[in-house]
Amino acid sequence: MTLAPRLDLRQNQSLVMTPQLQQAIKLLALSSLEIEAFIAEEVERNPVLDAGGSDSISDTPLDELTIGTIAESNEHGSDEILGNDSHAASDALDVDFSAETFHHDAPSDSVGGADGILGLSGNAMSSSGFDSDGPDFESFAARDINLREHLMAQAGAGLSGRQLFLVQQIIEHIEPTGYVGEDLLAMAQRLGVHLVDAEAALTELQRFDPTGVGARNLAECLALQAKDADRYDPCMARLIDNLDLVAKGAFDQLMRICRVDDEDLRDMLIELRGYDPKPGCRFENDDSMSVTPDIYVTPRSDGWSIELNSANLPRLLINQSYVAELGRDKATKAWLSDCMADANWLIKAMDQRQRTIVRVATEIVKQQEGFFRHGVAHLRPLTLRQVADAIEMHESTVSRVTSNKYLHCGRGLFDLKYFFSSGVQSADGEGASAEAVKSHIKSLIDAESDKILSDDTLVDLLTAKGFDIARRTVAKYREAMGIGSSVQRRRQKKMGR
Repeated sequence: MTLAPRLDLRQNQSLVMTPQLQQAIKLLALSSLEIEAFIAEEVERNPVLDAGGSDSISDTPLDELTIGTIAESNEHGSDEILGNDSHAASDALDVDFSAETFHHDAPSDSVGGADGILGLSGNAMSSSGFDSDGPDFESFAARDINLREHLMAQAGAGLSGRQLFLVQQIIEHIEPTGYVGEDLLAMAQRLGVHLVDAEAALTELQRFDPTGVGARNLAECLALQAKDADRYDPCMARLIDNLDLVAKGAFDQLMRICRVDDEDLRDMLIELRGYDPKPGCRFENDDSMSVTPDIYVTPRSDGWSIELNSANLPRLLINQSYVAELGRDKATKAWLSDCMADANWLIKAMDQRQRTIVRVATEIVKQQEGFFRHGVAHLRPLTLRQVADAIEMHESTVSRVTSNKYLHCGRGLFDLKYFFSSGVQSADGEGASAEAVKSHIKSLIDAESDKILSDDTLVDLLTAKGFDIARRTVAKYREAMGIGSSVQRRRQKKMGR
């Protein structure tokens, strides 16, 4: 073998993840709120991008997408080039451009608008009914007072001087549940006061509304509420001191400790259950963030209609007047050309993201049609691979699409991941979803009368319904739903819980 330098010409193929393709793949997994933040950043960075409507852009609505007899339309391959421009010609997403269309009879489309997003063909796609300057109905609602403001108002009205200062310092460390979040001794040392003064300030705070606020643990919280209700006698004090036995259901042992009979213990437990273990949670501590659906599914005479929530669709336009005004000299024109290429790619990627979401949601509805028609008891086991194979996409693409996306139907609002679950063998050979089995277990336990069903009895009843399930699986599903064992349920029923 000769060791000498030489030149070889070789040809090989490789998959290159360009920045544009990485961005398009990243967009699939983002939620609607994350998309909104991302678009805002892009609009700020790219001067040729505008977010919002324009009177010069026509509003061309998308057609309707109907799933009827589950007949497949002619589809292209799973790898489609998103555009013909020089920046995107070599990039592909794991999606196709089959004739997917949408309908516009969801609540989000009750008001027509002139705003839109630029589609693959350059036409505008319909967007939300209100433009960016439309009314914000959430702003009409009065803001609820939070726990800290409620306590500060009481402190300012009834205290003054040094005591007011100490109470305010403790309020600053009140957790949303109403408990004190810092050790009182450490707080006293930090403030340079005696522990007795800090305890006196805490005692004042514990007199505030809601009853139980300022407690350092659950037992103290319940004791404060029992004192306020004039029910804190020695028997109740012993019961509160032994909450671990209450949780275990050791009622015989509690009767000996509290020195009461069966009926008295039952009354004490009923009283204890009426107290609020987290008194601070009745106040709004943070602005709640509502979840909006990304997809609407509604029944039709010939099947199902699947529609994207137009209120969540980003509205991107290219500012042609800005380009025409500045694109005169050669250097500026080259810079604007790059901005235009980035803007076109982003618009096409967003358009393709929406079509991919609908494509995946369409297949989910096909696979889980029994759930949409008859409820959770008819939910089938489904995996990401099954959906990916059916629509000729990669499994990772389906996983990204179903992350942080919500579907609204006649049965409520569901995370897309909800429709994917493992299953157990059933008599019809198709299997049953774990959620369906849980639903059957819960319905059987809810229908219990005086006779409590053991796990073995539940197995027999489920087998009669056509589910081939083991006892340990029933126990696992029961515990996952927070339902106690037959012994615990029997004790609870005995004590009237």
